[in-house]
Amino acid sequence: MKPSPEQIAQANAAEEARRINLPAGAPVAAFLRTAQALTPVLNEREIMPVALVEPEARPDLPLRHAMRPVDDGAGLARRDWPEGAAFIADFGEHLTGYLSFRAVPVNSVADSPIRLRLTFGEVPTDVAEPLYPYSGWISAAWLPEEIVTVDDLPAVFRVARRHAFRYVKVEVLAASRRFGVRFEAMTAHAVTSARTEPSPLPDAYPEWIRRVDLVAQRTLRDCLQTAFEDGPRRDRRLWVGDLRLQALASYVTLRADDVVKRCLYLFAGLPRSDGLVNGCVYERPEPTYGDTTTLDYAALFCVTLQEYVAATGDLACGRELWPVARRQVDCLLARLDDTLLFHDSGETWCFIDWAFGLDKSAATHGVIVFTLRRMLALADVLDCAEEVAHYGPLVDGMSAAARAQLFDASRGVYTSGPEQQVSCAAQAWIVLAGIPESRDIAQAALRNALADPAALRPITPYAYHYIAEAMLACGMDGEALELVRSYWGAMLDAGADTFWEAFDPADPLASPYGDIHANSYCHAWSCSPAWLFRARGLGRPAGEAA
Repeated sequence: MKPSPEQIAQANAAEEARRINLPAGAPVAAFLRTAQALTPVLNEREIMPVALVEPEARPDLPLRHAMRPVDDGAGLARRDWPEGAAFIADFGEHLTGYLSFRAVPVNSVADSPIRLRLTFGEVPTDVAEPLYPYSGWISAAWLPEEIVTVDDLPAVFRVARRHAFRYVKVEVLAASRRFGVRFEAMTAHAVTSARTEPSPLPDAYPEWIRRVDLVAQRTLRDCLQTAFEDGPRRDRRLWVGDLRLQALASYVTLRADDVVKRCLYLFAGLPRSDGLVNGCVYERPEPTYGDTTTLDYAALFCVTLQEYVAATGDLACGRELWPVARRQVDCLLARLDDTLLFHDSGETWCFIDWAFGLDKSAATHGVIVFTLRRMLALADVLDCAEEVAHYGPLVDGMSAAARAQLFDASRGVYTSGPEQQVSCAAQAWIVLAGIPESRDIAQAALRNALADPAALRPITPYAYHYIAEAMLACGMDGEALELVRSYWGAMLDAGADTFWEAFDPADPLASPYGDIHANSYCHAWSCSPAWLFRARGLGRPAGEAA
């Protein structure tokens, strides 16, 4: 049963009440200096509206609305808009940036200011439906609207706040009755620190793969600012889990290696008092401790460092941040029970996915084992294997504990928590950790969970990525390709210009925040298909070179 906004808010409040959020540790000045020295320059390009559009109610569509063109983009500068009028400009593509225009009075001199409501839409729903009443549990200050007053017309006005948008709805809330307003030179100023435009996949790939790859790259581009933001619409901060998937996609597309490095140093420079890295950090107004630790994300800091060193050969960075990575693992291992099994106590957040009611113990156990294996690989490269020789036996012990205590042989799945919950996320992380004793058992666990209507399914591209990655890890290439087609492809079919933060194909209006208008429709953790195609060979046509 779909949870109500009230149930989501109550569950979130209960989870937060159990958490022990330790204070920030001492910032590591040298790490922060390195991070700031790597701050990239933003590039700007100007985009003009391609059309004026009107929403058309379409209950049959996933987002309930389609956009109908009513004029071309140049038509905006030919029209006059009196008090009470409204229009929607379509810029033709998703972007992250700023809006400017020249407001000109028509038929009379301007004997008053004008007051406008500007609503920025990533998807039609944002501008086709009112944002209020709002039922989400995160702040309504994130809703993408501005009320602005423009004096002394004619005037050039630029919205000070950055937004993520394709559509802009302009409502003339107040103006003198003596004149109308004409909007000339309306321009979107798209910003990103991306410096390259990757080559498209060859024509030998099916069209849907090339489309998914392109939209994944655009998602990455619009999240690539002075750091890898999770979403340019909402949060606008750096999260470890998002970073890993963005970095992987970047290595095979935009090659923003210095930004990956900058992000690693930001996390290393702003630890919690016990040494765990934050789940997120804030860049502005200055780099700041985020006070939101997530155990599975702390583990993925180590994985991201290992993959960065492998992708760039930057051994100096690997050696400098090695103690930080080791601290994450040691903090996580201290949370195992006497049998070497991890149990989610709720005292520190484990994320895994936004799926309502998800038990995260088994999945987080898999994340830790996955991380231990990557730390051993990194130690070999950095010539410090002796320091972590004890990790090898821990991998074996934690794997044996999971097989003994979590595997339900009668159902062929791994369970989680006291209720022995079955979830797709738990199977994915257990398989990625290399815990199943055979490839057949690994494949069966994934297939059985996906086929079980009672198993908890994810609602984020983040978790679906790990299902696809797990499938590739155990030889289910065809099923991984079908998963990408049915999930990311379904977002394309729903009209996505960039991939979304949350998407449940069975319930496209689902929101982990209790209100669809709080969702982000360009979100970092959804860009990974570009990596799956380009680095892992998913969907590669026969005879196409790697």
